[in-house]
Amino acid sequence: MKRIFLFILTNLAVLFVISITLRLLGIDKILNDSGGINFNALLVMSAVMGFAGSIISLFLSKWSAKRMVGAQVISNPIDPTERWLMETVRKQAQAAGIGMPEVAVYEAPDVNAFATGWNRNNALVAVSTGLLHNMSRDEAEAVLAHEISHVANGDMITLALIQGVVNTFVIFFSRIIGHLVDRLVFKTEREYGPAYWVTNIIAQMVLGILASIIVMWFSRQREFRADAGGANLAGRNKMIAALEKLKINHEQATLPEQMAAFGIAGGGGLAKLFSTHPSLDERIEALHAGR
Repeated sequence: MKRIFLFILTNLAVLFVISITLRLLGIDKILNDSGGINFNALLVMSAVMGFAGSIISLFLSKWSAKRMVGAQVISNPIDPTERWLMETVRKQAQAAGIGMPEVAVYEAPDVNAFATGWNRNNALVAVSTGLLHNMSRDEAEAVLAHEISHVANGDMITLALIQGVVNTFVIFFSRIIGHLVDRLVFKTEREYGPAYWVTNIIAQMVLGILASIIVMWFSRQREFRADAGGANLAGRNKMIAALEKLKINHEQATLPEQMAAFGIAGGGGLAKLFSTHPSLDERIEALHAGR
């Protein structure tokens, strides 16, 4: 959950900065072609903005993740737990055929971990203090294997490409909607009036929320694959035990509203569409079935 949330948050921030910059430079005027829409120019501009947002977010992912959660990278292990973490990640990275990731710990009571980075050989694996305090080493090993599998599978790179495509169409259609409202409803004939900018912003927000369903669906599918990879690296029984422990912890905990919205333990109905993870029951069932 945290990996996807941090990426999307950075992506939105970068998109906002790019959008404001282009607007101040007057680049949006390429839309206006004799009162109509220059679709080719708009599509190119949307793609540049969309992929710039996701690619810059990808390259900033390690830097932003460390600062957002206050992760402390382990350079020289100072206690048995840190030495065990480094050694476990090193063995799993070698088995998965990737470079040694940076290993970090961050202060948080929740049982959580995430991996991020712009390529398989330049990644970060971070675990919460809550995970270290509440999981056995076998369970923590499985969680680490799950995160290493995300790195080995190139999930962050694939996510960036999907987010880039989604960004492109959100920007493209929001500007078309803004143009149509400005011209047909408010009858603006020259340049763009306030209606264009207001409608454009609202449409971009609404379309962005709807488009995030696609990104979340992709994330849920990759979780199943990372679970299978974790089972291969650490053992199926350890992976199932780790998910069972997560289930117990999340059933006992009262999640903050902003975390519940991302449905780390899964949800039903509409909430499930916006969840980054399948329910823990689904993930456990998939492992039992050998999927």
